Amino acid sequence: MKPTEHNHDMQHMDHNMNMSSGSGMQMNHGSMNMGSMNHGSMSMDMGGGHMMNMGNFKRRFWISLILAIPILLLSPFMGIILPFQITFPGSNWVVMILSTILFFYGGEPFFSGAKGELKAHSPAMMTLITMGISVAYLYSLYSFVIKTFINPKAHVMDFFWELASLIVIMLLGHWIEMGAVMNAGNALQKMAALLPDTAHLITTGDQTKDVPVSELQTKQVVVVQPGEKIPADGQVVSGSSAVNEALVTGEAKAVTKQPGSKVIGGSVNGDGSLHVEVTATSSDGYLSQVIKLVQQAQKEKSKSETLANRVAGWLFYAALIIGILALVVWTIISGFSVGLERMVTVLVIACPHALGLAVPLVIARSTSIGAQNGLLVRNRQALEEVKHLDYVFMDKTGTLTKGVFQLNDLISTSDLSKQELVNLFADVQANSSHPLATGLVSEAKKQGLTITPATDMQAIQGVGVTGTVNGKFYQIVTAKYLDEHHLHYDRNQFETLAGAGNSVSYLVQDQQVLGLTAQGDVLRPESHRLMQQLQRMHIKPVMLTGDNELAAQRVAHELGDIEYHAELLPQDKEQVIAKTQAQGNDVMMVGDGINDAPSLSRANIGVAIGAGTDVAIDSADVVLVRSNPEDIINFLDLAKATNRKMVENLWWGAGYNIIAMPLAAGILAPIGIILSPAVGAIIMSLSTVIVAVNALTLHLKKEN
Repeated sequence: MKPTEHNHDMQHMDHNMNMSSGSGMQMNHGSMNMGSMNHGSMSMDMGGGHMMNMGNFKRRFWISLILAIPILLLSPFMGIILPFQITFPGSNWVVMILSTILFFYGGEPFFSGAKGELKAHSPAMMTLITMGISVAYLYSLYSFVIKTFINPKAHVMDFFWELASLIVIMLLGHWIEMGAVMNAGNALQKMAALLPDTAHLITTGDQTKDVPVSELQTKQVVVVQPGEKIPADGQVVSGSSAVNEALVTGEAKAVTKQPGSKVIGGSVNGDGSLHVEVTATSSDGYLSQVIKLVQQAQKEKSKSETLANRVAGWLFYAALIIGILALVVWTIISGFSVGLERMVTVLVIACPHALGLAVPLVIARSTSIGAQNGLLVRNRQALEEVKHLDYVFMDKTGTLTKGVFQLNDLISTSDLSKQELVNLFADVQANSSHPLATGLVSEAKKQGLTITPATDMQAIQGVGVTGTVNGKFYQIVTAKYLDEHHLHYDRNQFETLAGAGNSVSYLVQDQQVLGLTAQGDVLRPESHRLMQQLQRMHIKPVMLTGDNELAAQRVAHELGDIEYHAELLPQDKEQVIAKTQAQGNDVMMVGDGINDAPSLSRANIGVAIGAGTDVAIDSADVVLVRSNPEDIINFLDLAKATNRKMVENLWWGAGYNIIAMPLAAGILAPIGIILSPAVGAIIMSLSTVIVAVNALTLHLKKEN
């Protein structure tokens, strides 16, 4: 992500920056301010792509609970008259009316989710729940009509109690899971919000007209007033101002813009007014390209199916087959009414309360433990993906290294003294927050030099930075730039310095190399342990970096000769991950910037460093709050423990079905054993209690 040959480009996101966008979330080297998150705006996929807003979901749960309470008090539990049951003339009407309202209102999320699952030909949890509550309601309605209008003494059991409890508990389970995951927002919305909605377009006669940003065309000129966001990528044609590019480039300090300077859509204008010629429309700009990559990656990633949904799918088919067989067999033996009741009992039992709580309770416990250990789990699916993990791809600077560069060598190739050379490097980069720049500025201050910030510093994508100092234009560039522009430099010298793990930067003025710096980043001590632990787990670590080949090779060697890919742009990283996945591997990506968002979304598990940016965090499944890469191991251990508990709980929940459905269907009737509703109710309650207790026993066992 950060080419160590001094790539101050628009893709770099500074590890030391303190981002604060629309979400109000701040990330700064492990300190997280979550207080201003708006949980009410959180959404959850209820199945088949049907999204439910958490605020609406919470309201739906409480209203459903209010409707359910009188139903539970006025109706029997699978034919059992409960001690607290109340009856009075007309109470059956109250139960029927409230149950009807509850069925359509409380069940709506499940109906919508089931519709999506069936449309995708993949019935799962939503379909199973819908089947259970639908059969319970329709058969209970049938029972109400029979006993109210046809034969008051008929022995036709209703399932209004089961209907109410199923809906409330399933809503509760999904609410617990939604609240536990703490989804902070949507990365695509965050990136799109970086651009304003309208732009001040200059029309004929130097008049201005407000137009939607989406309608801007290249070569058109727009006015950007003080404090406004720049609507599109472009070039300043008149005016001057200091522009804050932090939200886009990671350069936290304001950058002076004058005629000829390039500006990036989404950056924030300072006190001056700018006339900007549009060079890229909203669909072609940098942010747009990143959004498209993230969108495509998220779309493909969402196709993965969770373990709970697979179990629910199997139970749906099993219940349907067993229920139909029970209907046919018992209709032949004892008549249609008996066969129908047996089938309904099977289908209602197929959706036990325990199964609805099995996974949410474990997820709630897991995310709580994770938070206590510096892990913010934002996507529960990431916990399940761990068991298939083959590769962990990691950014280098700030992740495997400390991101603090020290000056290891300074060489003048002109008549400049070393002190003058350091001074110029610091002047040109004074307004940059890149780790390489801050290292040079710190060195200049240490030497007691006076720093004169460049008046028009610009970050150049894939190259470095430029700026004017005392009327002279300077460039700080990479060796790759020198090669492409056929500028003379000592290649052997570069290979020696880069091969020693240094980031080499060149100062150029009037096509002449004036000197160079060699700066070295320091590996985090925990990075070595991380490599060893991953390899013990049979997971292959891979370093993805924008560094030059020699520097990357050196770091990879220090880490135990791990695999690496060097000189990568953001799209290159995403392609490496996609290619690895295409070979049948599951991968994790660890990154921290807007430019890492496509890779984080593409990977099976995206892990954001806590010191990174909001957009990276919103693209990730897991956030390392303390910015400690060794916390990856804690996450892997927690995920494995969580998976074990989920499997155990699903067995307790589904195990009830495995035993109860055949017995309810009457498979042992020839020897006089038929599961009565009362016994079924006891087993159902017992399995729910066991699931809850088992979830609480989850803990994280840290390896020494």
